[in-house]
Amino acid sequence: MRKNTAEKSANSNRRAFLKAGGIMTAAVLGSATLPDVASGRPGPASNGLPSNAATSDSMPTRNLGKTGYKVGIFSLGGQAALEKANNEANAIPVIEKALDLGVNYIDTSSIYGGPERWSEQYVGKVMKHRRSDAFLATKTKERTRDGSMRMIETSLKLLQTDHIDLWQLHDIGTMTDINEIFAKGGAMEALLQAREQKIVRYLGITGHYRPDALIEAIHRHPFDTILMAVNAADPHHYSFSEQLLPLAVEKQMGIIGMKVPARGRILSSWTPPPIEQQKHMWEGMVLAPTPGTLDMRQAMYYSLSLPVSTVIIGCDSIAQLEQNVQLAREFTPLNQQQMASLTEKAQPVAKQSLFFRFYDRA
Repeated sequence: MRKNTAEKSANSNRRAFLKAGGIMTAAVLGSATLPDVASGRPGPASNGLPSNAATSDSMPTRNLGKTGYKVGIFSLGGQAALEKANNEANAIPVIEKALDLGVNYIDTSSIYGGPERWSEQYVGKVMKHRRSDAFLATKTKERTRDGSMRMIETSLKLLQTDHIDLWQLHDIGTMTDINEIFAKGGAMEALLQAREQKIVRYLGITGHYRPDALIEAIHRHPFDTILMAVNAADPHHYSFSEQLLPLAVEKQMGIIGMKVPARGRILSSWTPPPIEQQKHMWEGMVLAPTPGTLDMRQAMYYSLSLPVSTVIIGCDSIAQLEQNVQLAREFTPLNQQQMASLTEKAQPVAKQSLFFRFYDRA
């Protein structure tokens, strides 16, 4: 009886992945869908876009949608060391080293690091003298035009630049978000105004909660990029790879993957804090009673084998950063059988690895 139940579960998991796996097949077989891999050194930034000379020797690159930018397949996320208060001694070297190693895309947000916006502060200290080395992305969580315009004004000051390469609507999760953003006086007006004023180049959306609102956003406006949560647990709950990812591919958007290691919760190397401590530290988050089941190579290669342009991962140390760059350098795509196996392997820790889809957003 137990054997039959286990077999049914395994078959169900394989079907769930393979249903989404058609995306990968289409991407591999169709040159119009999978972002191109650049084989040569990036040319001069005649289009005004950044150009990090170290990138092409460091890792494969792919098209960031239709922007014309060749992005390294590993990019630096603005959390981890970069969102901690008074952490300049650790955060700045991580950013500098990332650029030295060929990372050419940096993601941050107006809400990373609390009201002081530590992440934007740290990134700005590096952008002050290395702005041309990285495609710079930040976000607004505000849903109104006026609130978002205040956000971008402060972002420009903290990031010590006169323009942002990509400005994104942060954390679109529900239809309430959509209705507020696209209402008269909503945040969409700010994005369009900022682009018209040339203080931002491209417009994007981000989300990790549920796919429906993001799908609606794509139908309402031709955004340049989407930042979405895609890890090996994705097919098990509110899958983004089933409908949202194919739509983004169809629209030729730049697709940035996030939540790859799920703040460590999908990794077998992660040691869960005591449950009571978790309740105190992460109110409302799905509790994680056990370590994960994948190693970092499996976690990253799963996401990179989907038709994404790049993945962003926050790093706590230079050692973590160097490991991620090395993994990107050695990357070869997984086949569907390998992908299905990792999806199945992630199933026992799927909820803790997708904690961001189970918040109470009422």
